[in-house]
Amino acid sequence: MITSVFKKSTPLNYSLVVILILVFFFLFQIRDASWVHSSFLLFQKVSLLCFILASFFMVNFVVKKNGLSKDNGYAIFFYLLFLLFFPTIFNNPNVIYAGFFILLSLRRLISLQSLKSSKEKIFDASFWIFVASLFQFWSVLFLILVFISIIFHVSRDYRNWVLPFIALLAVGIVFLMVSLIFHIDAVEFIQKRAVVDFRIDYFKDNYENGALSIYTAVALFFVVSMISTLSNRPQLLHSSYKKIVACFFIAVLVYIVSPNKSNDLLLFSIAPLSMMAASHVEYVQQKLNNEIVFYVLILCSLFTFFSQL
Repeated sequence: MITSVFKKSTPLNYSLVVILILVFFFLFQIRDASWVHSSFLLFQKVSLLCFILASFFMVNFVVKKNGLSKDNGYAIFFYLLFLLFFPTIFNNPNVIYAGFFILLSLRRLISLQSLKSSKEKIFDASFWIFVASLFQFWSVLFLILVFISIIFHVSRDYRNWVLPFIALLAVGIVFLMVSLIFHIDAVEFIQKRAVVDFRIDYFKDNYENGALSIYTAVALFFVVSMISTLSNRPQLLHSSYKKIVACFFIAVLVYIVSPNKSNDLLLFSIAPLSMMAASHVEYVQQKLNNEIVFYVLILCSLFTFFSQL
């Protein structure tokens, strides 16, 4: 049934996903409704919702524009299910903003396979990564994906290797201007965030621990599926799928090295994992198996979401 509903991209699919986002977002927010009495907090909640919705449509745009998915709504539905594993993301502005900018970067890097406007795409991708790092410092590690993309497509032109550093200079100049205007100590700002912490002992309760464990198992399933079937997929898409897998592992690295660790940091891994999950469902093409995958994930996501309210 679920596979039939999302097998084709229709306005009904998008409407259903948007409604579900709104429902789960407000279910989480009404636990503490004190924000409705503050204009600033109200504006912040609205902005978070807008960025979350924009992230959904960005994931959909990336998979459709680059031929990573057929005309279906699997990717955005998986994105919703994985997001429900960690509902505290809904209250983490820095991670949500940074995650959206990383998606903008990923969009440019995957489209690099067309070899059109390659320099502009490399600069844009690097620029958005450095912008994301202002919100979540270790998202700067996604710069690794930029260099991987250069190696895959345009390594012979030395100018492409310089463009990320030009993007760093551009973001640095803008950041310094803003810090001067608002009297921010730029050095202290970076020092507080450029800290490495490998400890994973932040769990407030067993439900957070359980959510991470289930998510890890699900992620391993789809990653192994992607890697093991890559050779049987269209040759034209191999580099794109490799970049998606690399993006996932970089996201895991960001989670591992970041200080002030929480499950929220796994937001960076949700988009590439959603794309791999959608690709798995399309590749298997066995309705019963796909239905089992969907229903198991729905049950897991609902359990983890409501257990953490």
